[in-house]
Amino acid sequence: MLRSVLAAWIALTGVHAAVAASLPDALVADLVGIDDDARRAAVSVLAAQGGAEALQALRALREGSLGVWADPDGSARAVITGTAAPSESGDVAPLRDLGGEPLRGPDGQALTVPRTSVRMVEADRALRRAVKAAIDRVELLSGDAKTRESAAGRLGREGGAEVVAVLAEALAREADRTVRRAIDEALQVARLSDSDPAVQAGAVERLGLLHGAGALDQLKALKSSNDPAVAKAADAAVRRIERWGMMTRGIEIVFSGLSLSSILLLMALGLAIVFGLMGVINMAHGELMMLGAYTAFVVQEVFVSSVAPSARDYYFVVAIPAAFCVAGIVGLALEQSVIRFLYGRPLETLLATWGVSLILQQAARQVFGAANVDVASPAWLSGGLAIVEGVRLPYNRLFIIGFTAVCVAAVYLVLFRSPAGLKIRAVTQNREMSACLGVRTRRVDTWTFALGAGLAGMAGCALTLIGNVGPDLGQHYIVESFMVVVAGGVGKLAGTVAAALGIGGLDKVLEPALGAVYGKVLILGALILFLQRRPSGLFPAKGRHVDV
Repeated sequence: MLRSVLAAWIALTGVHAAVAASLPDALVADLVGIDDDARRAAVSVLAAQGGAEALQALRALREGSLGVWADPDGSARAVITGTAAPSESGDVAPLRDLGGEPLRGPDGQALTVPRTSVRMVEADRALRRAVKAAIDRVELLSGDAKTRESAAGRLGREGGAEVVAVLAEALAREADRTVRRAIDEALQVARLSDSDPAVQAGAVERLGLLHGAGALDQLKALKSSNDPAVAKAADAAVRRIERWGMMTRGIEIVFSGLSLSSILLLMALGLAIVFGLMGVINMAHGELMMLGAYTAFVVQEVFVSSVAPSARDYYFVVAIPAAFCVAGIVGLALEQSVIRFLYGRPLETLLATWGVSLILQQAARQVFGAANVDVASPAWLSGGLAIVEGVRLPYNRLFIIGFTAVCVAAVYLVLFRSPAGLKIRAVTQNREMSACLGVRTRRVDTWTFALGAGLAGMAGCALTLIGNVGPDLGQHYIVESFMVVVAGGVGKLAGTVAAALGIGGLDKVLEPALGAVYGKVLILGALILFLQRRPSGLFPAKGRHVDV
């Protein structure tokens, strides 16, 4: 009977699916028809069938953009309407078929039609709820692992015997380990609403083994269940999940502390050379970092506009040495024009470099604008490394940690295992004696300052992986950089590393309890008290270098 009515309705209206070959005419007719039962049946068929066309049609129905257009040739066509701004003529643009392809007129342009020629398909609350569940089931068949994972979570919260069957079938065919775990957890959450206590108890126990933190509230509610087995299993599962949560939070705090320490160390490396070894209080150090960050932005734009698409993800490989060179050249010019005349006068150096920092900030605003610019992370740094269930370490922060380790090793080799480093340390310890032995102290000063500036530029380039770039970027980090250098001991590379680890780790430990602002205030207070006891920092100078 339903098939006969459907065939008659199609004959009268001429509704057909434009391009979506996987959506039969009869199914589309049901979906855009006026019979609620037929539409619900069509939604169920689409959910079971899956595919891109089915997902397009279901989303359009849920959003209220599915309609029937009266074609000028006398037939009717199921379409998806666009979201263009209304015009005086009341047109709607563009129109798309159920495959998502835009409909075009004879001139090849996107088709716009009068609103009166499109009958919008309305869905009541019950149908929208059915469509939402159908979309989740279609996405459970998606080729994208993250889409399947999120769809499983939404289905699990709905519950019901039909959802349990769908999730069990999806679990049997799923090959991805992470998605399998998500589907398994969603399946057990759906089984929590089962009327059989044995099924509930099994689901509770399984959720405990899966460390299903998303079901923690439901499991706590089941601790007061009338069934003793369910209540006992829920209590054990809650304790197991909470212990696992404490362990994962500990891992996240340690990693966050290490990540922040790496950032602080990367920022402080250049300052440790300029301030620690040369005694120059460079308040423009943050702006040198800013220049490195903007260099990464410029290199990205060049790659986007000029380089082959296949190579665009590797712009960062070029941006790092470019940032070092740009910041190093600016640092060299700064030393030649300003710093050279102020050695031995720290207060005047501070004021002069502060003025330079203001000039550089304003120059950045003039060239790039006052608003922040975005530097996109390369695709090979997207995602994260899953070490245990519930803990994923982002690749971009892992890269910063590794990059910082490489930079520290390189600075150590330059300072302590190369002829140039020997001259730097000699000039730092006894300038007059070094000059008597033929060392060109002025040249050493210039290239040492340029090295510190280049390291600041690379720090700014690395910081683009975790935040936006703006003219005020350097001001956010200059104080913490000085804190690291002073706490570690002026001129001590090992002290800089130790201080960065200590300050970064302490910051992340205090932040959950005190908040970001008060945590930093407490760290600053602790540093002041520490310097009262050890004015020379963690690694003070010894022997003949104390008075240098």
